[in-house]
Amino acid sequence: MDMKEIRQTAKGKMKGYCRVCPSCDGRACAGEVPGMGGTGTGQAFQENLAALEQYKLNMRTIHDAKEPDTSTTLLGLKLKTPIMAAPITGTTYNMGGALTEGEFIQAVMTGSLMAGSLGWSGDGADPTMYNSGLEAIKKEQGMGIAIIKPRSQEEIIKRIKEAEAVGAKAVGIDIDGAGLVTMALKGQPVGPKTMDELKEVINSTSLPFILKGIMTVEEAELAAEVGAAVIVVSNHGGRVLDQTPGAADVLPEIVEAVKGRLTILADGGVRSGVDALKLLALGADGVLVGRPVIIGAFGGGAEGVKAVLEKYTAELQQGMILTGCKSVVEIHEDVVC
Repeated sequence: MDMKEIRQTAKGKMKGYCRVCPSCDGRACAGEVPGMGGTGTGQAFQENLAALEQYKLNMRTIHDAKEPDTSTTLLGLKLKTPIMAAPITGTTYNMGGALTEGEFIQAVMTGSLMAGSLGWSGDGADPTMYNSGLEAIKKEQGMGIAIIKPRSQEEIIKRIKEAEAVGAKAVGIDIDGAGLVTMALKGQPVGPKTMDELKEVINSTSLPFILKGIMTVEEAELAAEVGAAVIVVSNHGGRVLDQTPGAADVLPEIVEAVKGRLTILADGGVRSGVDALKLLALGADGVLVGRPVIIGAFGGGAEGVKAVLEKYTAELQQGMILTGCKSVVEIHEDVVC
């Protein structure tokens, strides 16, 4: 699909909720939570992009990386791309409701698979939003990941079992949702978790467990200690705490501390395949994309999501050609400066 057409369609469907700005940088929508913006001043959202922008690429053209391979293996699954759709909910109060929760997440799941990627589903202030994600995963024969808000222990374990029942490839908690304003507004209690609480939920399942929302070395090490298989370095798109660093600001030190002990993904501010290349060069094993995937879904359904992910993957491949990387595992820190 044509990206210009996708953006125009999405802008019409999301009027009043998202301006579909030429540069999705969080300035026009600062403070719009619920909505598509970043909380408070919007600086945490903006910092995700600024953190990526500080890195430049070292161009290399004397090499044999003529046809780079963007494929990778994550959670035991062979994917055509390390770029995946982040877990997102709230079509009515964040995006305007032109798509139902079910329509949106099905577009994400189906479009992700069409692009050779893997979709992630989320949990929201309306408990049925999580169920919509599970239904979408089930329709795709379990090819998806289910992420749960940091609810009570009983509620989390219940949702883990539901994810297992539909064959999800992994489960996890977006632990940075502990202070999410939309959850509080809808009377859905969430909060921080202790080490013992995390061990309890991780031990309740045989599926790989993901902790999304890790922003310090200390908490990355704690995640490894409690047995998480994957962490996502993320500030929740700048939607939970104002004035945080961007994901790319803290990723290198986290990689240095825990690389090899668990899989490290990064989420925040990715607006191109070049941005994905930077995060991979900084040590991420894979990358999540949020707001652009929403635009894809609202602008073109599953085909729109596919178009966004394929565009970013093509840009990643082009970037690999021009930095001398034949495969994803060859994307090292010397790619950036």
